[in-house]
Amino acid sequence: MNRLSYLFVVIIVFASACSTTKYLAPGQKLYTGGEIKITDKNASKSEAKALKSELEGLLRPQPNGKILGLRFKLYVYEKTKTNKRTGLRHYLNTHIGEPPVLVSSVDLEKNSSILQNRLQNEGYFLAQINGDTVGKNRTAKAVYTTQTGPAYHYRKVVFPQQKDDLDTAVTGTSAKSLLKVGDKFNLDVIKNERIRIDARLKEEGFYYFAPEDLIMKYDSTVAGHQVDMFVKIKDATPDQARWIYQIRNIYVYPRYSLRDTALKLDSAVKYRWYSVIDPKNTVRPFTFKNAVLLHPGDTYNRTEHNNSLNRFINLGPFKFVKNRFEDVTPDSAKLDIYYFLTQQKKKSLQVELLARQTSADYNGSQINFNFKNRNTFKGAELFTVTLFGSEDIQFGGNNKGFNVYQVGIQPSIAWPRFIGPVNFSTDNAFIPHTILTAGYTLVNRQQLYTLNSFNTSFGYQWKPSIHKQHDLDLISINYVDAASISQLYLDSIKHTRNPALAHVINKQFTFGPTYAYTYTNTMEDYRTNTFFYNGKVSLSGNLYGIITGADTLKGKVSKLFGTPFNQYVKLENEIRFYHKLGLSSKIATRLMVDVGLPYGNSTVLPYTQQFFIGGANSLRGFQARSLGPGAYNPPTNLTTGTNFLPDESGDIKIEANIEYRPKLFSIVEGALFLDAGNIWLLKSNPYLPGAAFGKNFINQMAADAGFGLRFNLTVLVLRTDLGFPIIEPNLPAGQRVVINKIDFSSAKWRGDNLVFNLAIGYPF
Repeated sequence: MNRLSYLFVVIIVFASACSTTKYLAPGQKLYTGGEIKITDKNASKSEAKALKSELEGLLRPQPNGKILGLRFKLYVYEKTKTNKRTGLRHYLNTHIGEPPVLVSSVDLEKNSSILQNRLQNEGYFLAQINGDTVGKNRTAKAVYTTQTGPAYHYRKVVFPQQKDDLDTAVTGTSAKSLLKVGDKFNLDVIKNERIRIDARLKEEGFYYFAPEDLIMKYDSTVAGHQVDMFVKIKDATPDQARWIYQIRNIYVYPRYSLRDTALKLDSAVKYRWYSVIDPKNTVRPFTFKNAVLLHPGDTYNRTEHNNSLNRFINLGPFKFVKNRFEDVTPDSAKLDIYYFLTQQKKKSLQVELLARQTSADYNGSQINFNFKNRNTFKGAELFTVTLFGSEDIQFGGNNKGFNVYQVGIQPSIAWPRFIGPVNFSTDNAFIPHTILTAGYTLVNRQQLYTLNSFNTSFGYQWKPSIHKQHDLDLISINYVDAASISQLYLDSIKHTRNPALAHVINKQFTFGPTYAYTYTNTMEDYRTNTFFYNGKVSLSGNLYGIITGADTLKGKVSKLFGTPFNQYVKLENEIRFYHKLGLSSKIATRLMVDVGLPYGNSTVLPYTQQFFIGGANSLRGFQARSLGPGAYNPPTNLTTGTNFLPDESGDIKIEANIEYRPKLFSIVEGALFLDAGNIWLLKSNPYLPGAAFGKNFINQMAADAGFGLRFNLTVLVLRTDLGFPIIEPNLPAGQRVVINKIDFSSAKWRGDNLVFNLAIGYPF
């Protein structure tokens, strides 16, 4: 019997063992779901299909869930029944198991009424529903025979005649009305139309208006199954709802507490267009100029009001913001605004202890000490200092014994405003920030080298909308220098002539601007398709290199502060696309295309700016940083007398990933994935044959496949992946496709090919 036959037998046995109807009591039938039968001959196939899908989603109860066609949760429930209130069986029974849904629990009359009501709300005023059950052996389903009748459509939509400001404003919204002549009557659309009109009027000063002040009347007696719709303002609408309100005074309370509710207007300090009440001077008045978007004399606008509330929170020092509007002149339409801000603790100290395991067989831990001062100079500045130390120890793999230890400090300060000669004006919900960072890290790779790394940057971060973000560092400086180098490492460079080894310990001095743009709508869960894009441009030494005429290839090396600097242009692009499959499953894809171009004062990218591939968040069927560049295959005697293998790096990176993510049960999600990609050098190197990018780069793409589990613990996602290669570009041409060599039953194949990844969060 071959392997396929064995697998088929196992599936049959498992399916038989998971039979769940045998646990039912005599006379009971397992409910297998509801079916909608639409009998109207005039209904189009697409219309009937859409209605059927919508109506079936309203049926209750839901039948027992299935995994690969098997009622696994019901099987677990039946097999783990227990009278105990604790223990593993009780946990499995109550958290993973699912009790049987019986056909006797189905209320046909109630479901029929719900379905009929939904159809009438969607314009099928003559709809009729008849429910019945159909049984087979020990299962049964519910069948709802549906006659929708003709759908009613709008013949005309009439808005109020112009009588006063409110009538005029409501009629002025008609151009963007959701109610269109010829569209089908739909109660949900009518409700949304009232909300839309109210939202528009709130932008025009109608502070006291509400959707309930609108009445939608329709006449369905028109011939030809048509409807006349009339949008009207209720006669009982109060005068305040008809007035356009303007702002009079604005007051900000930066130190508000429930124990001190006095307004204290006599201590107000006027700053430009608003007043601050802060007797203890905890926050300087100018701090709120980017948060208070409404001005005295402005017509009330709800968008600007909501944006102001968001900006107060984004300032940082405040954990709660409450506002109050007072109608201060009963005979006219004027409002006073009060913003009450509750402060967070100004200073805090946080300790973080992290543990990790990488696919390169490193097991590590890190401890962080984070100090924060949320109002450093009384202008809502956030000052942060992070002290950290980490260790990564490799217990297996190629680089066993070459452990990595790091210690460092990272201070930063963020101002909730633009600082500089140019002041960008923004009026949305997001406060712009100016950020200054600095840092030092000591990196020690045991037995090999110790590096000093210094960095600093100054730049801006701002969001023009909830979907878009810009990050601009006007200057970013990074300096790396070797503090010590072991003879073992020097010998490795000498014996292998591998430039990747020398790059690590070479002095790296980069300075220049960086810019990144991000667009995402992935936070909008209601969308079927969501998208993420991040593009980044990094420059180093470009202008200074051009001015000084730097040209390393011609022997003209330019220096700054007595040190040669790196000159390059680096472009990075990452695109992600997510497609929902039902309520709990999705397809996730990613494409990355990156390139770095060294020139002038550099012949190669500095090591810290090069690209790597492979590992837990990349190609998961290959060890971290072990792949490439191109078709290069490191010789087994790469480092004579040691088992040390260098990280492989390149100037170009192309990577693509696709992953199917079904929800299995409880907090457990599954994954099936395919990864492909590689890195390359821009220029050929005689010591790295096959590493250069060329017209045949497609034939040098690596690929892997695998599966995994994700444990969604709400606060974090714990991820396990098991990957294996299916295309290995370092093999000779014609032998690179290794999918036909997969043999899970072989211990040798598993040991040589399976790569286990343990990580936090989704890979993309």
